[in-house]
Amino acid sequence: MTSISANLQAVRRRVAAAARAAGRTPEDVALIAVSKTQPAQRVAEAAHAGQRLFGENYVREGVAKAVELHALQLEWHFIGPLQSNKTRPVAAHFHWVHSVDRLKLAERLSEQRGDDLPPLNVCIQVNVGGEASKSGVAPDEVPAFAAAVAKLPRLALRGLMCIPEAGGDEALLRARFATLRQLRDRLNDAGIALDTLSMGMSDDLELAIAEGATMVRVGTAIFGARNVREEQT
Repeated sequence: MTSISANLQAVRRRVAAAARAAGRTPEDVALIAVSKTQPAQRVAEAAHAGQRLFGENYVREGVAKAVELHALQLEWHFIGPLQSNKTRPVAAHFHWVHSVDRLKLAERLSEQRGDDLPPLNVCIQVNVGGEASKSGVAPDEVPAFAAAVAKLPRLALRGLMCIPEAGGDEALLRARFATLRQLRDRLNDAGIALDTLSMGMSDDLELAIAEGATMVRVGTAIFGARNVREEQT
């Protein structure tokens, strides 16, 4: 058994145990393998171990992998910050974008999504901690923003995403995840039907699942420490 295969099995066990502890079924939580900086060969190795959903942060790198591994029929999630002038290849090659935080960005994705493709699934990134250094819509601005995004053609607004403060304690992290869940519930009550909460990573996925995560984004626990290099978009 390869290390990636073994790591995937270990993460799946963690997800399943956390879901059951929260009174949910393991199938309620989708695992996104965050493959940024990982070569296509390692993504293929994870795919052969049964992983289908992969998350990428950098446009050129993610598109290159999606093209190279097209025959594997993987599902590609863009999860990093996205510049408005880089939306066209993302709209063409990805199935999901988790980091929508500006109306201009959503409009460009909508305009550039091909008519021959299914709607692009999108999540609104919410800055649940109010961090000046972090992207995302302020929680009190989410309802109006969601209403605007939901009207755009060729997009399917599916849910909300967050990245809480690094190094937060358990109580703080649970509060941040709960904020996202409560926002989702408010939007559902207002008639904007959402089914996705993208939250939780290698170190805190159990807390996120306890608060209702439907997608967790895990890189290090699957692929090991990522390669240190200059980040690119």
